Amino acid sequence: MADKNDQKDHGSTDDQKKPKTKRGRRFWIIGGLVVLFVSAGLIYLGYWVFIARFNVGTDDAYVHGNQVAITPQISGIVASVEADDTQLVQRGQVLVRLDQNDAQVALAQAKAQLGQAVRQVRQLYQQEIEQKAAIAQRTHDLDLATQDYNRYKDLVNRNTIAVQQFEHSKTTWETAKDALRQATDTLKGLETQTDFADLRHQPNVALAISNLRRAYIDLERTTVVAPVTGYVAQRTVQVGQQVAPGTALLAIIPEDQMWVEANFKETQLGSVRIGQPATVRSDFYKGAVQYPGRVVGILSGTGDVFQLLPPQNATGNWIKIVRRVPVRIALDQEQMRRHPLRLGLSVEASVDIHHVDGPALAETSSQKPLYQTDVYADQGGKVDALIDETIRENGGDQSPTATPDSLSQVPDHGEQQH
Repeated sequence: MADKNDQKDHGSTDDQKKPKTKRGRRFWIIGGLVVLFVSAGLIYLGYWVFIARFNVGTDDAYVHGNQVAITPQISGIVASVEADDTQLVQRGQVLVRLDQNDAQVALAQAKAQLGQAVRQVRQLYQQEIEQKAAIAQRTHDLDLATQDYNRYKDLVNRNTIAVQQFEHSKTTWETAKDALRQATDTLKGLETQTDFADLRHQPNVALAISNLRRAYIDLERTTVVAPVTGYVAQRTVQVGQQVAPGTALLAIIPEDQMWVEANFKETQLGSVRIGQPATVRSDFYKGAVQYPGRVVGILSGTGDVFQLLPPQNATGNWIKIVRRVPVRIALDQEQMRRHPLRLGLSVEASVDIHHVDGPALAETSSQKPLYQTDVYADQGGKVDALIDETIRENGGDQSPTATPDSLSQVPDHGEQQH
């Protein structure tokens, strides 16, 4: 009996310990959870106080950039296409060639017209020389006629000669005056056509020069070149296609002309300023690549106000919607070269707003071109040599500064004077 009682006592002791163990375990679990939540709250509070409240971010951000549209400057038929989508092209590289036959014919015609204009001017100067000689002769004839007239007038007054002789001398004298007057008027008409600083400024020659220059440039424009370095996209041009100025041939995407437009909520932009540092991450590299950048501008309106039909919130029912404003972020070019992005990629952008002393809007205008190319400046660069050669071949000046007096020295046999 004693053993049975002892067993009952031990059983009751174990039963008493079990509830205590469960309560203690529950206490530690609850206490641990409380400590965990408090610690997480403190960590988040510290993160917000020291980091989060000085950063604004959004995942509504996309890569933007310039798309340089390539269009022809003249009409023509495509003879060859020398670049395709995804290919890298260098500035000045040939992209498309147009048929040159019509342009070459137009250039030959313009060159012939310039030669003809130069020869016509030389003829005008030759006529001017001849007219000056004629005026000298008419002046001499008038002097003789005047002398005869005065002598016969004196003689007729003294009844020494017949009146018919006096009338004849008077008629000769008047005829000489008319001839001199006509010769002088003719010379003035010639001088109006030759009164210019040099041969190239004579109106007919200047017009022919500009026509030749235009024809030469049109011939060069049959070769379409890349204005910038970049990658080809959206090629639509085909061999044999008839194109006109403004026809879209292809586009070039310059890798060094990309940026991010991050669409922040209007409630986030109160402390965003130009010049603040920014950080961009792209899903293209699974977030492993970080692009440092900086805020370069904030658009002067939300995206919807620039639509073709902007919203009219003053009509009908209205629901308040938090708007978004695009913020342009310039990216580090060195990082872009190592890890290139593509237009339209979605990214995550955040801006450090520790310092808010910068301007919210641009305060100065740009003092230099943002984007430019000099490939078109070389067009027509060799046409001056062609103009000089054409003028020289047709007996004109060898130098752009030749004067009309030097041209008037051309010999009668038409050879150029050296």
